[in-house]
Amino acid sequence: MTHTGALRETYAGEWQGLTHEEIVEKYGEQYAAWKRGEPVRRGGGELETEVADRAAPVVLDHSDRLPVNGTLVVVSHGGTIRTTIGRLLGLEARSWESLGGLSNCCWSVLGEGARGWRLLEHNAGTLPEPVLGDDD
Repeated sequence: MTHTGALRETYAGEWQGLTHEEIVEKYGEQYAAWKRGEPVRRGGGELETEVADRAAPVVLDHSDRLPVNGTLVVVSHGGTIRTTIGRLLGLEARSWESLGGLSNCCWSVLGEGARGWRLLEHNAGTLPEPVLGDDD
C-alpha cells in the first residue's frame, strides 16, 4: 500500500497561513460552524473525515503487519492524529474535537483491547520512565 502524503496535516485551503484572528475576521461563520462540530471545508480544504479516510488506513495497515507485542510509532500533525484516533476509536466525527488538541512534541498511546482500539494516553508530554544514556 502506498502511503505518500497520507499522514500530512489537514489542508485548510484559503485558511492556510492565516492567523487565528485573520480566520475569525474573514471566515467567522465558517469558523463558528466548524467549532460547533459541523462538517466544514475550512477555506475550501479537506473535511476532517477526509483526513481520517486517508490516515487511518495507513495506521491499520502497518499495525496489521506488526509482530506480536510490536510497537508502531506514527509521526504526524496534531489534527491528523486527532482525527485518526477518533476514527480508530469509532467515535462520531462530531465528537473528535472532544479529544482535544495535541501539543507539539507530545504523543498519544493506543492499544488494542478485546473490543477494539483503546486510548491509553493522550497529549502526553513526559516520558513514562527515565531515559538513561550510555554514560549513566
